[in-house]
Amino acid sequence: MNASVETGTGQPESRLAHFPITFFATVMGMLGLTLALHAGERAFGLSGLFSNTALIASVALLVTVAALYGLKLLTQFRMAAAEWHHPVRLAFFPTVSISLILLATALVGAHPALAEPIWIVGTVLQGGLALLVISDWIGHRDFKPGQMNAAWFIPAVGNILVPIAGAPLGYLEISWLFFSGGLLFWVVLLTLVMNRLTFHEPLPSRLQPTLVILIAPPAVGFIAWMRLNGAMDQLAMFLIHAAYVFALIVATQLPKILRLPFALSFWALSFPLAALTVATFVYAEEMGSAFHKGLGAGLLALLLVVIAVLVGRTGVAIARGEICRPE
Repeated sequence: MNASVETGTGQPESRLAHFPITFFATVMGMLGLTLALHAGERAFGLSGLFSNTALIASVALLVTVAALYGLKLLTQFRMAAAEWHHPVRLAFFPTVSISLILLATALVGAHPALAEPIWIVGTVLQGGLALLVISDWIGHRDFKPGQMNAAWFIPAVGNILVPIAGAPLGYLEISWLFFSGGLLFWVVLLTLVMNRLTFHEPLPSRLQPTLVILIAPPAVGFIAWMRLNGAMDQLAMFLIHAAYVFALIVATQLPKILRLPFALSFWALSFPLAALTVATFVYAEEMGSAFHKGLGAGLLALLLVVIAVLVGRTGVAIARGEICRPE
């Protein structure tokens, strides 16, 4: 990959200046795969070989992406600040804290002592970023309806994720706080996003893959509720089936989405599918449903294909210099 790109003035500019915050979505996708593999291994009584391998790869990716974006903050702070003020990329900043929370979730079963400090850092960062993003949304910024998209769910999803590791670690009060805030904003944002999708112009092609994020809040909410409540009830049933409803809605849009040119936004397909896979395995175990166990296996197979294609296509895009360029 070339170290620089030509700007509109003909002057070379470091690719690092255009290293996007959206790269953390790749970390979310890989850690989602790790959790889905672990759920599948547990459902079928397999060893943790595959999920441990995915965990190692995810940690390596997280360290690499965090190091590169940290270097961007140090050397290209103006460009990083411009991302914060970007009406679309602003919602992706909590992917940093979500990555840490997902890592803690992947570690909590086997390594709770290691998971706890990572979860604490991730949760504090998630709380701060969520408040800052929401403050920007409702503050003086002049957002347009056309700038809204399903990526705006990301801060809410981060809040809903907190109890999945927080409850087993014993942080019940703070887990309820984040779960309540995340679920509340999911409902509010769902109304706004559906209004934008229905009554305004279609999403730009680069943002259309973010429609898959519609699946994530109810799927993650179901897993978190099961950790907090400990038993199947009406809210749990609503959340898991709401996730399936959104999955079916998104499926109607996939033929159009898959014809689009590749962009990093395609990684939006990975984590929601992983969350739905894990939720399906949790439901299968709780209800003793052989059908849902098989459905979970099918979703996991699909997730593996999606991740493989995304990794390969991202590698090709990096090699061709299609990523980390001015937009």
